[in-house]
Amino acid sequence: MARRPLPGEFELIAQYFAPLAASAPGAAGLTDDVAVLGVAAGEELVLKADAIVGGVHFLPTDPPDLVARKLLRVNLSDLAGKGARPLGYLMTCALPKDLEVDWIEGFVAGLAADQREFAIPLLGGDTTATPGPVTLSATVLGAVAKGRVPRRGAARAGDAVLVSGTLGDGAFGLDVQRKEFAAIDGAARAYLINRYRLPQPRLDLGRALVEAGILHASMDVSDGLVADLGHICRTSAVGARIEWTRLPLSPPARALVAAEPALRERVVSGGDDYELLLTVAPEQIATALGIAAGQGVPLTEIGRIVAGAGVEVLDETGVQIPIGRTGFRHF
Repeated sequence: MARRPLPGEFELIAQYFAPLAASAPGAAGLTDDVAVLGVAAGEELVLKADAIVGGVHFLPTDPPDLVARKLLRVNLSDLAGKGARPLGYLMTCALPKDLEVDWIEGFVAGLAADQREFAIPLLGGDTTATPGPVTLSATVLGAVAKGRVPRRGAARAGDAVLVSGTLGDGAFGLDVQRKEFAAIDGAARAYLINRYRLPQPRLDLGRALVEAGILHASMDVSDGLVADLGHICRTSAVGARIEWTRLPLSPPARALVAAEPALRERVVSGGDDYELLLTVAPEQIATALGIAAGQGVPLTEIGRIVAGAGVEVLDETGVQIPIGRTGFRHF
């Protein structure tokens, strides 16, 4: 099959990216230098930018549609952590000159699928060339009622710590793609890889919890539970005590840890979970769990905020588990 090189920059924008902006009048069909976006009365903007880089956040063999969806979803997960309603996104694509059109077509198809799922249009951005690898950045814009954004610095000693979904799947999915855990069966392998490639931003749950007015601190888990809870603790000037036996694990993750207990550290520090991490007063635990049940999303109490500093993870006997690597860091 003959190579299909990329068209020129403006042809690329007009043919592939402009259709993604069709539902946003303020984007002007990507024919202007800026987008214009209004916000409803009584709301304020929430903004988040995140980048993913080939070989760092996704593998060269990952399907381009899933790369696109991961780009959007890791950013939408941050909006979910603040209970924000998605409004649109800006995107920058740095593409190698030898990239083929087939990759772009798959990438755009993935963006279109998630734009439909999460009702979020493309507003604008930039395309540029790079010697490689593929580098992608999105800036998502959301809206939330004024004064309702839950911050990292609002946790209080005595708060319950809760997390949505399950932990460790994304990190194990990356490990599986790197040819580790050869003994696990095909269904478990597929499940873990899918959790790595296709995060599930908890937008509806985040909005419902914020609207209920019960959250103290809230964010998403991207760099690992210990690292991200550590951010909350440092900003709030508190500590946290987590019970390993309470951590929600999927059956494949639980089987891996049962066979190799040292993998407990991977669960709490591996990252790529993209689940909600939040603290509430003890009397609001039942309300939070009820809201999550109504959304059909598991929510689990995993520990407490305590006076002091740092994050402790306690084993079945109450002894602290040593964690050498607390979470993902680029530098």
